[in-house]
Amino acid sequence: MFLRSIHRKKDGKDHRYFSIVENHRIASDKTVQRTVLYLGEINDQQQTAWRKTLSVFDEQEQEYANLSLFPDDREIPADAVDTLQVKLSGLELRCPRLFGSCWLACELWRQLGLDEFWDARLAGTREEVPWEKVLQLLVVSQLLDPSSEFRVHRQWYLTTAMDALLGTDFAVAEKDRLYRCLDRVLEHKQELFLWLRQKWADLFKAEFEVLLYDLTSTYFEGAMEENPKAKYGHSRDKRTDCLQVVIALVITTDGFPLAYEVMDGNTSDRTTLRGFLEHIEKTYGKAKRMWVMDRGVPTEEILQEMRDPAREIFYLVGTPKGKIQQYEKKWLDLPWQKVRDSVEVKLFEQDGELYVLAKSAGRKAKETAMRRKRLARLLSNGKTSEMWSPLENTHKTELLRRITPHLHSIRTNRHTAASPLNRGGSDAYNSFPKGLSEVFSVAALGIDCR
Repeated sequence: MFLRSIHRKKDGKDHRYFSIVENHRIASDKTVQRTVLYLGEINDQQQTAWRKTLSVFDEQEQEYANLSLFPDDREIPADAVDTLQVKLSGLELRCPRLFGSCWLACELWRQLGLDEFWDARLAGTREEVPWEKVLQLLVVSQLLDPSSEFRVHRQWYLTTAMDALLGTDFAVAEKDRLYRCLDRVLEHKQELFLWLRQKWADLFKAEFEVLLYDLTSTYFEGAMEENPKAKYGHSRDKRTDCLQVVIALVITTDGFPLAYEVMDGNTSDRTTLRGFLEHIEKTYGKAKRMWVMDRGVPTEEILQEMRDPAREIFYLVGTPKGKIQQYEKKWLDLPWQKVRDSVEVKLFEQDGELYVLAKSAGRKAKETAMRRKRLARLLSNGKTSEMWSPLENTHKTELLRRITPHLHSIRTNRHTAASPLNRGGSDAYNSFPKGLSEVFSVAALGIDCR
């Protein structure tokens, strides 16, 4: 992206029009220019204003001076003072530093009032650099380029203009100071959430009636002897050989976090919800809130407590598979109700709970396309062809030709689609390579490939 000027003579005067353009590579290795923003002509008043406000640093005098810069291929206007011609072909870019995104992150810090919040809580120590500035550096670095404190100290800080934005030198990014800062902010965690909640409500009109709750895990490479929470447990990263911790998070539908907790790596999801329900009510008060979570998070005992009218808590959770099979026949007789152009639902109430069975044409089309793509990849994969010894290449080609028109009828419910095959299956299914049963159900399509 660069600035392009166009010359045009009109009424005996030379006019220059400016545009911001970018290069686009097309076929045959050709490049075309696309106009991003048309700036028009720079008039005399604008030129004069720019000349007055352009500040140039004189390395010999070690001071700034206001000069009017002109390219060496143009004449200097007669009314210009303190001018300097620049040879554009000799300009070089040295030691560039990130500024724009850093400035925006610092401005967001001020808009949220975090400078005021942390200055009141981290002040009062005899430190070379205020802890509020150290924390601001850490927050900006994690927002723009998430990495470790050591990388911020060793590399990231030196490539940015944070020293100018914070008004400090390299002392703010000393390695030990960055590590020590995190210990000082932990005790103010609850106050911070209350402060941010109010700011989000004031600035963004955020609503907190619907809360999303979920858990994840992160693992460590190493013994982690000094971390008592690092333990073996159910790894969502499929790294059962590593120690891990479990992270629970409560956020709004807009993505604003209201609470989080780092737990032992062997914590069961079902044991965490009660504590967060009490924590949210204690911190933000009782209110009519809707909790949205996966089916594996709450227990039936917790759901019974949430249905207590005195608590005014609602929830939306995935139905356990046992109840799906229990009420399947009742759902079949209910009519579909259209709620959107591509979404239909069936509603069924039982024991004070409202069950919702949803059918989405868009989701069905997406999953069908995913299965079709995976099927084509498996059939064309050389390694899979070796595993698929009972079928010759001509048979596979014929099979793909025959099943393609039927792919739209593949069941999108994974466990129900696989169930006919799991109860014995057929010879055709047994001749398919491992993993292909996840793509489509041969028995359901009625295809004989023997």
